[in-house]
Amino acid sequence: MERRLGTADEEAATLPGEHADGGADEEAQVNYSPRQVVEILVGLMLAMLTSMLTTSIVGTALPTIVGELGGQDRLSWVASATLLTMTASTPVWGKLSDVWGRKLLFQTALVIFICSSVAAGFATDMTWLIIARLFQGIGTGGLAALPQIILGDVVAPRERGRYSGFLGSVFGAATVAGPLLGGFLVDSPLGWRWCFFITVPLAAVAFVVIQRLLKLPARPDVQHRIDWRGATCVVGAASAVMLLLSLGGQEFAWASAPSFALIAAALALTVAAVLVERRAHEPILPPHLFRNRTFVLGSLASAAVGMSMFGVMIYLPQYLQIVQGLSPTASGLMTLPMVLGLLTASISSGFLVSRTGRWKVFPVSGTLLVASGFTTLTFLDTESSLVLVGSGVCLIGLGLGMCMQILILATQNAVKRTDLASATSAVSFFRNLGGALGVAMFGSVMTNRLHDELSGFAGSGDLSGSATGSPDAIRALPPVAQDAVITAFSDAMHTVFTLGIPIAVVAFVIVLLFKPVPLRSGRG
Repeated sequence: MERRLGTADEEAATLPGEHADGGADEEAQVNYSPRQVVEILVGLMLAMLTSMLTTSIVGTALPTIVGELGGQDRLSWVASATLLTMTASTPVWGKLSDVWGRKLLFQTALVIFICSSVAAGFATDMTWLIIARLFQGIGTGGLAALPQIILGDVVAPRERGRYSGFLGSVFGAATVAGPLLGGFLVDSPLGWRWCFFITVPLAAVAFVVIQRLLKLPARPDVQHRIDWRGATCVVGAASAVMLLLSLGGQEFAWASAPSFALIAAALALTVAAVLVERRAHEPILPPHLFRNRTFVLGSLASAAVGMSMFGVMIYLPQYLQIVQGLSPTASGLMTLPMVLGLLTASISSGFLVSRTGRWKVFPVSGTLLVASGFTTLTFLDTESSLVLVGSGVCLIGLGLGMCMQILILATQNAVKRTDLASATSAVSFFRNLGGALGVAMFGSVMTNRLHDELSGFAGSGDLSGSATGSPDAIRALPPVAQDAVITAFSDAMHTVFTLGIPIAVVAFVIVLLFKPVPLRSGRG
């Protein structure tokens, strides 16, 4: 008999410590002292710091990178390439950690990350850089998915809130350190290439710390079969959507044969993924999770939050450097209000969740704050005060801090322990997919709006190339042309920020549908 939506939530909340077959969960019986939890948390935080620096450090340097390597029309791919492979690999990392262990997979992800970061730093053209970023995203996918899974292994949901808050604070620290560090490096003699080299020693230290401090119990010797066909279908569907959003309206028209082909491919691969996963012995995305109300809503809300988060992180520096005329370092400093808001909300909401066991109020309030922040940013123009910029990004930071970790925590609380890795990596997958879609979609909207704004300007052929992405090149233009480009960028960013409002409203509606299941006190 088919169960109604939401039954799995209640079942998971009332059967701590047991599997579906009634057997005791052996790993749930392992008790960790507070010191052991802190030692494990240190390794997780250090690795997460490294991976999040990768996604945030590039934003400030993008205009300078485009100015040197060219390829303004492929600007979004520098960011979305990493997000795409990070998204596609996230559920695979989760399943592989069930087979070969969390620690080995964690360190493997670090090695991939280090090698690809070095390759990105030596890039001589945009194609090389994008390929290196693709591999960098594979490593980042493991570093993004496994911390929450490992934390779920060692801490009960009720206590997990406070630790999740610290992981959220590391995200905030990386968010501010990334743009600031990126701006400093771009302005220094080292140059933008050190935006990639600088993460290498941090990742190496993370590897050593994790080797020494991360002590997890041996996993049962059970034969596993990896669902490679399902993974291929999921990756293919996500890639087809990304290609459509990134190239549509630029390389080919939206109403054209390539667009229709990509839409058909995405639909066909999605259907294939559903069919393959339903028959797989150990599916990458177990179909029964989609009968769990909290999992479905958490995945959808995480996708909407990811679209908002990565969209503002990547494209706000462009507004600050090109429209406001700030240096890369100064534009990085303007992310401070956002990060302070995220730090405050993430840590405080985590402690309050652990104290009360209630969590729904935080994503509900957070999505409203994100919508308010984007609304504030729509009032920006060429003459706007930086106070207005700071107010808008602070509201967005507060909202993101109340949403990101809480959505994963609520999902972990609503599934059985045997589904912990799959559910956690799946929610991370949908958040990253939302981020990739957000960057590509916002980039496509901005590029098309720029083309429309500049097409009526006399001599626009000189303004429509890659030079429009370089602040130095824009300042070198004649005054009339310079004003035209700056105004066009301002109008394009207004459209981007406006697009963020309905996305946040959709997220608000989704989280309203959550059933407020109290957090469990056991790790089962």
